[in-house]
Amino acid sequence: MQYSKSTDYALHALIHLAHSEHRNNIGIKELSAMLSVSESYLSKIMSKLRRDGIVRAVPGVKGGYELARPAGEITFLEVIQAIEGRQQMFECSNLNSQQHRLLAEVKDAEPIQNDSVHGECLVKKVMDGAEQHLHQYLQEHTIQSVLDTVAKNCNHLANKK
Repeated sequence: MQYSKSTDYALHALIHLAHSEHRNNIGIKELSAMLSVSESYLSKIMSKLRRDGIVRAVPGVKGGYELARPAGEITFLEVIQAIEGRQQMFECSNLNSQQHRLLAEVKDAEPIQNDSVHGECLVKKVMDGAEQHLHQYLQEHTIQSVLDTVAKNCNHLANKK
């Protein structure tokens, strides 16, 4: 499993917006220069974030983007889902195979047609559990939590001097 570069750019753009919160908004030109990505590519990413209510577009000559909510309320999971979509990561494609019947967890089921039993695939059950743990972890981390870690690391380095 690998997230797209769009997710990487989205997270970094949001961190930059949150870090620059003292300013009203940041233009696409400045954001794209900061991230070393084309304005048109970043505009598409920001449109997805805007559709999901993560950022707001500020119109006008001095317009740009700003966070729609506090950075502490924007989770990594919702950013990833805004960019990548909300589909499940794993789908059992062996539902009709003999192997699936052997690996199916069956609860009080009666065999139907040719001794096949349709139950939950145990491989899918493991993969779904892993996905739930990943989602929980990503839900616990926010744009603000990254900024807090950076501030803590900067303070730690300053105290070492």
